[in-house]
Amino acid sequence: MSEPQSEADTRQQLIDRDLRLAGWDLGDPTQVSEELDIDLRAAPREVRTIRDPHPYHGHQFVDYALLARGRPVAVVEAKKTSRDAEVGQEQALQYAQNLQRINGGTLPLVMYSNGHKHFFWDSEDYPPRETPAFPSPDDLEWLLQRRETRRPLGAELIDTKIAGRDVASRKRRMLLAMATGTGKTRVAAGIVDVLQRAHWAKRVLFLVDRVALQEQALDAFKEHLPNTPRWPEQGESTFERGRRIYVTTYPTMLNLIHAGTTPETWISPFFFDLVIADESHRSIYNIYQQVIRYFQGVTLGLTATPRDHVDHNTFALFECPPGQPTFAYTYDEAIAHDPPYLCDFEVLRVRTRFQVDGIRGRTLEATDREQLEIEGFDPEAIDYEGTDLEKKVVNSGTNALIVRDFMEESIKDPTGTLPGKSIIFACSVSHARRLQELFDQMYPEHRGQLARVIVSDDSRVHGKGGLLDQFKTRDMPRVAISVDMLDTGVDVREVVNLVFAKPVYSYVKFWQMIGRGTRVLENDPALRKEWCPEKDRFLIIDCWANFEYFKLEPRGREPGSQVPMPVRLFRARLDQLDTLFAKGDVTAITRLKLDLRGDLTALPANNVVVRENRTLLNQVNADGFWDRLVPEDLVFLRQSIAPVMRATANVEAKSYRLQIDLVELGTALAAGNQAVFDALRASIMEQVEELPLGVNLVAREQALIQEILGDVWWTGLDDAVLRDVASRLAPLMHFRKPRPEAMVHLNLADLAAVRERIVSGPDGRDLAIADYRRKVEETIQALLAANPVLQRLQQGGDISDQDLRDLAELLRRQDPEIDEERLRKTYDVRTATFLQLLRHVLGVAPLERWSTQVSRAFEEFIASHTTYSALQIRFLQALRTYVLDRRQLERADLVAAPFTRIHPDGIRGVFGGGELDEVLALTQSLVA
Repeated sequence: MSEPQSEADTRQQLIDRDLRLAGWDLGDPTQVSEELDIDLRAAPREVRTIRDPHPYHGHQFVDYALLARGRPVAVVEAKKTSRDAEVGQEQALQYAQNLQRINGGTLPLVMYSNGHKHFFWDSEDYPPRETPAFPSPDDLEWLLQRRETRRPLGAELIDTKIAGRDVASRKRRMLLAMATGTGKTRVAAGIVDVLQRAHWAKRVLFLVDRVALQEQALDAFKEHLPNTPRWPEQGESTFERGRRIYVTTYPTMLNLIHAGTTPETWISPFFFDLVIADESHRSIYNIYQQVIRYFQGVTLGLTATPRDHVDHNTFALFECPPGQPTFAYTYDEAIAHDPPYLCDFEVLRVRTRFQVDGIRGRTLEATDREQLEIEGFDPEAIDYEGTDLEKKVVNSGTNALIVRDFMEESIKDPTGTLPGKSIIFACSVSHARRLQELFDQMYPEHRGQLARVIVSDDSRVHGKGGLLDQFKTRDMPRVAISVDMLDTGVDVREVVNLVFAKPVYSYVKFWQMIGRGTRVLENDPALRKEWCPEKDRFLIIDCWANFEYFKLEPRGREPGSQVPMPVRLFRARLDQLDTLFAKGDVTAITRLKLDLRGDLTALPANNVVVRENRTLLNQVNADGFWDRLVPEDLVFLRQSIAPVMRATANVEAKSYRLQIDLVELGTALAAGNQAVFDALRASIMEQVEELPLGVNLVAREQALIQEILGDVWWTGLDDAVLRDVASRLAPLMHFRKPRPEAMVHLNLADLAAVRERIVSGPDGRDLAIADYRRKVEETIQALLAANPVLQRLQQGGDISDQDLRDLAELLRRQDPEIDEERLRKTYDVRTATFLQLLRHVLGVAPLERWSTQVSRAFEEFIASHTTYSALQIRFLQALRTYVLDRRQLERADLVAAPFTRIHPDGIRGVFGGGELDEVLALTQSLVA
């Protein structure tokens, strides 16, 4: 369609269409009056004296007057597309003012448009603002009612039972930066309550970025505003227009906006009076800012990101100065409040030997090298950095150590035997499942109930009774092993342990993850769970030195900006067109022009980005533009049109990836660029090879797939062949299943290299174990060069008792904190002598950790008693866990919880006679 040339054309082709979409019947004079005559001669004297550049002999003519209750309530001034819509602002305002002076009542709302851009102006309250569409008749009726019935917000009391915080603002766009866990959703509910009671808001939209957060927000609104109708209710999928609170994801609402091509499916930009954007960060100003910019209600952004790390684009989107949110409430403020709004935390830094040093066959001990050879590995070929763990290599011993350290060090429930509610952040879904398997293997007495993987692609996670609901509301599971799903937004107040079993590079995400533990418990004792009746702190076990990383890199490392796939495809086509212009291939140029026009036609008409660029798009949608296209026009297409392609709907990344590669392959073919051709050939073959022939639709193209995977097909390529592949295989690429990268699985015992627990020195000063161990080792190494006794020990020789006493005295003079008892605690050995400890520190005769001795002793004990029942084995496994956790055991403990959970009489109900004596002898030998 060509660009309208006159105001009349603009009205007929564009403005009339948009008014009809909004539900206005242009043929009904009770709804719309075109060219409404304002007779200034019949007006009061002050109106007749107003100077008008177009008085038409005492008359003014309103292009469109929108009517409600039998009178004009809004005016629309039209300008032709070649003029700025803003030219009509003052003219429309004068029409509205004159109508009010003549007819009385409230001032009509003001709108002005050039067909591509519409502006809405409630001149009594707010400045003008651009709107993607006109308000509907229902919208205007509500706007009138709101004017008449709303009360001053300053006179409306905030229900502190809901909000729990003080918030007040009159801006149209606001950003609330509140530390994670301080109750952003509660504050939002409090604001909704105030605005609805004061008749400032009828319908509210609450946007979230994940389904799990949608369910959580719906529950929160149900709790705080139980009598307010919500959408969606359980099982609803169709958009309902009669509710008051709408909670949905950004993608769902974006799809609903794009689908609104008829009055029945269209959602008005004025439908919501308040839009709340939860977790307002980078994602919303990429694709989903369209949702926020589409709706014309007051917009409230919520973010838990510390203000110093909120991106400048987020501040701009919510019309805030850089670094200055409308309201900020920090983590430190929340902790310092009396009573505190958030819990503080402690950090236990744990890193294993392989995480620190890597896994290198040449430096492994003989037993480990032998183990590798038994399993079929060449020890000399094993050479991995610590950062390769869970990326290139899996070592079950490292994961087992993480699990065991968690079970030993975690904050426990009131029984002191089981961890409280905990979240383990895993590297990948496969890593999460490996960790769950280890929990089940190492602690089988819990029958697979202790730890569960909770990831979004598991259909059993969501909904009432799902895994996430079980983790929130039931005793078991105690441990949620998650990948991304529980990193942000999900609230479980009882969480007392977080395990970072993966590296995190985004500072924003890091603090969001920490926020999973910051929630405080409700004051009402009746709401406390038996597994967490109180909570004054939580523990973070950091297995990947994340805290050290953010000390060195305070802002972290955010992912680079990603060019949307439709933009990349459009640019790839332009690059190919440029090459074809140089070759003069008219047939291929014609086809490519059709491809580009097809990309443009597919843009959703109701998209905010599309509406904002209507003038440019109308220019390139005209037939004449493409008929006259010359190479110089490609600059305009790249710079001005390609960015609009980000508005493309229903983008399937794998399909676009193949299309982009095929277009770029055609460009390389036309340009004779062999290096690029070879690289793209490898990429395309890899994608095609991953198509599963077990799918019927894919199997139909088996012959083509096999041809592409051969060599002959690549020797006769041309534009037609590549287009055929794109049309047949691109729609199938969503079936593609990438083959997992070959990952080496090892089973080597790992050791703790860093465990930042606290020990007390002789002066009462606390020391981290890692610091103490480092100090001991540095002191001994400093003495080694000049001390013949230490040198003899290092070489494996013997020393006398007097030499040993002299050494102990020398070390005490060097540092009074170095003594035998602290050395035993530091290196986790209970019965080692001072001589054995020195040999261990020197690396001559490494000692086995006490926890390893305990585990092996129980394993050997169970293995030697082949007649034990399943109940007896389960009891011994629970006993092993208890000993490892408590590091001590009294006889009375064996007839109390947790053992009475296995049998009401504890150990007496499971073992009798000689068997009981054997078990008691085993435990006494380990804890003595």
